[in-house]
Amino acid sequence: MTRPADGAGRPRGHAIRELPVAERPRERLAQRGPGGLNAAELIAILWGSGTRGRSAIDLATEALAAHDGLAGLASAGELELASIPGIGAAKAARLQAAFELGRRLMADWPSGRWSIRGPRDVADRLVLQMGRLEREELRVVILDTKNHVLRVTTVYQGNVSASLVRVGELFRDAVRLSAASVILVHNHPSGDPTPSPDDLHLTAEALAAGRLLDIGLLDHLVIGHDAFVSLRDRGVTFDRPGPTAPAAGLSGPTIAART
Repeated sequence: MTRPADGAGRPRGHAIRELPVAERPRERLAQRGPGGLNAAELIAILWGSGTRGRSAIDLATEALAAHDGLAGLASAGELELASIPGIGAAKAARLQAAFELGRRLMADWPSGRWSIRGPRDVADRLVLQMGRLEREELRVVILDTKNHVLRVTTVYQGNVSASLVRVGELFRDAVRLSAASVILVHNHPSGDPTPSPDDLHLTAEALAAGRLLDIGLLDHLVIGHDAFVSLRDRGVTFDRPGPTAPAAGLSGPTIAART
C-alpha cells in the first residue's frame, strides 16, 4: 500500500532518519536555506523528533491541518497544542516560544528610531503583537514633538471599558516623559476591529484629558485578527497642541469624538 504524502511529496509514516539524506529537513535547510523549506519542515526541525510511527514532519503536517494553517497554529494556546496526539507539553512550549520570538522580531523591526507618519506605521508593529491576544489590552504609544516614539506602555489588561479605565493612567508616562502626544491602541479578542460605543466614549474622554494636560491625542487604533481600524480614518478627528507642525496624516481640527 502506498503511504499518503506530506506537503513536500514524501511518504508519511517514515521516521526522518529513514528518509534519503537529501530529503531530511536539516540537510534541506543547509542546502536551500530556511526559505526553501515548507512550514511543516521548519516545525519538524524545531521539534527534533516525532513519535512511534509518525515523524516530526507528520506531526507538524497534522497540526497545521488541524488549525487551518500557520496563522491558526500561531494563535493556538499551549493546552490546545499539547492536546494534539504526539505533541505534548514540550513541543507545544517550543512552538509557542518560536512564534513569540517571531512576533517580537517583527515588532522591533526596523531597528533604530521609530517615527509615526500615519496609522499604518503603528499598525505594522502592533497588529502582530496584539491581533491574536486572548484578552483585551490597552497600550499607549508616546511621542515627542517630531512624532518619534519614546515608549509604548501597556496600561490595561482585561476588559477595556470607558467605565473601568482611569483616563489619568493613559497619560501618566507621557507626563513623566514630557511627551507631546500619544496614540491609543487596543485589541478586540473577537477578531473584529469595528469600534464599539465604549471605544468612542473612551476616545472622547481621552481627548478632553489630553487638552487639560497639553498632550495631544493623535489617534485611537482598534486591532483585530490581522486587521485594524483607525478612528481618525473613520471620521473622528483629533487635536494636537503646541507650535510644532504635525506629521502628515496626523493633523486635524479640534472636535470631540463623534458617535
